Amino acid sequence: MKHAGTLRGRLMRTFALFGLLVAILFSGFALIFTYAVEDRFFNDRLDEAASAQLQHRAQSGRWMQARNGAAQVHDDASTFPADLAAAFRHDPTRGEYAGDAGRHYHLRRLQAPGLNEPAAFLVTEVSSQLVVRGMRTEILGWLAAIALLVLAAALLVGLWLARKTARPLALLADQVQAMQPAQPPESFSVSPSIFEIDVLAGGLQALSARVHAFIQREREFTRDASHELRTPLAVIHSACDRLAQDVQLPAQAHQQIDFMRQSVWQLEQTVAALLALAREEKLTSGIESVRVLPMLEQVIIEQSDRLQGKAVEVQVDVNADARMNLPASVLHMLLANLVGNAFAHTHAGFVRIRCADGRLHIDNSAPLDPAVHGELHSAFVKSQASTGHGLGLAIATRLCERHAIDLRIESDEQVTRASFAAREPRPSI
Repeated sequence: MKHAGTLRGRLMRTFALFGLLVAILFSGFALIFTYAVEDRFFNDRLDEAASAQLQHRAQSGRWMQARNGAAQVHDDASTFPADLAAAFRHDPTRGEYAGDAGRHYHLRRLQAPGLNEPAAFLVTEVSSQLVVRGMRTEILGWLAAIALLVLAAALLVGLWLARKTARPLALLADQVQAMQPAQPPESFSVSPSIFEIDVLAGGLQALSARVHAFIQREREFTRDASHELRTPLAVIHSACDRLAQDVQLPAQAHQQIDFMRQSVWQLEQTVAALLALAREEKLTSGIESVRVLPMLEQVIIEQSDRLQGKAVEVQVDVNADARMNLPASVLHMLLANLVGNAFAHTHAGFVRIRCADGRLHIDNSAPLDPAVHGELHSAFVKSQASTGHGLGLAIATRLCERHAIDLRIESDEQVTRASFAAREPRPSI
């Protein structure tokens, strides 16, 4: 699962982005306000000059002569400076134009009331009066300093809030991480107390209690049911063995007895697996270094009746000193399940058991049913030729997960391959 980051980090990033956004907006507003004030100053002066020109025109019939540095009156655009004329031709609707070499022009149209004549233009060049242009670097420096101060303040507030909010959650997360389903804590408590986190802690406490009660009920039921089933299964198995030895029974009856013995064997394996799951509470309980070959030979003898009447060659290539660091009961159950399945589903050909690449391999010449390929580890999934209930391998898979055993089952058109190895520590085979 991809790590999404801590709550503290998210709060810090959020406040940092918020502070940066506020600083950018403030800086932009400050620049706009500064330029707007400067433009308003020039426009007001130009409006005053335009009013004076119109008044003088009304009284004297001519435009007032401009003084040095003052606004100039132009009867038409043909007398504009070249850079202003080019900009005016491009867009004659504006009142402010940027010229060449840093020059800057403000323009007003002069239309004398009552006179039917083209409008004149009042033009002033203000580049030498642009205060903001000369102070731009200094203003930007001040705005950058203010932005840094705002960002630092946002980070400090974010850090304070993150610590206050995230610390109780971090403590609660540590308690949940350390929780054992079989031994839940008496209570989840965090300090300082926050209402929402207290509600979450109460919910986790109730959930933990329900999970613990469920695990206890499941373990007790599994243990009790398994113990209760072992005795009648042993009786049925013994009765089937005695009936199989009765030569007076017809062939069809012997065939039905064989089916019963296979079903009883499947149930015995399921009961053994359930007992193993019920008894093993920790991954490390009961782990020992077990010799593989003696247990494998015992399992082959136990499962040999599943090869009766079949032309199957069993090949064993396992070193005498091969060992696995697993509980003996778990290893026996896993071998019985895999070897028994290989014997049961192979009607002719071979079953090969060998050690290679740190794993124990059990191969047989019977390909898997395509209908169950990919779903072998699911409960109640079995091939049409199987006489079991589809539980053995599913339970064995759960047991492998409990004991960190890497179980793999693969198949092609010619061979079915099952292999397993303990993940930690690595099997010495």
